[in-house]
Amino acid sequence: QYQLVESGGGLVAPGNSLTLSCAASGFTGDYGIGWFRQVPGKERETLSCISTNGDFTYYTDSVKGRLSIFTDNVVNMAYLHLRSLKPEDSGDYYCAATLDPVFACADFAMQYWGKGTRVTVSS
Repeated sequence: QYQLVESGGGLVAPGNSLTLSCAASGFTGDYGIGWFRQVPGKERETLSCISTNGDFTYYTDSVKGRLSIFTDNVVNMAYLHLRSLKPEDSGDYYCAATLDPVFACADFAMQYWGKGTRVTVSS
């Protein structure tokens, strides 16, 4: 059974950094991980994706330069490091996965989703 569990959200002051974690259980071999953000009243936003074989990494232009995505394949963890946080970065952050090793970085390409972790950027 595949499961994704996010953690690391919380309240953070503007300008600070935060690392979100995603524990992926049940996954073996090569697969894809994506991070998405949902703000109430807005469409879910694609942030970043990575393939666990290291062949593919993607960042949405709006966040490029402020985000880093990486994985630790030994322990089946994925991470999203956010820098220079702004209030508009607030939202629910979701980790998602696809078993397809070649995939589009988009929510429709993801097959499994975590329940999300909330980030609030505020002073």
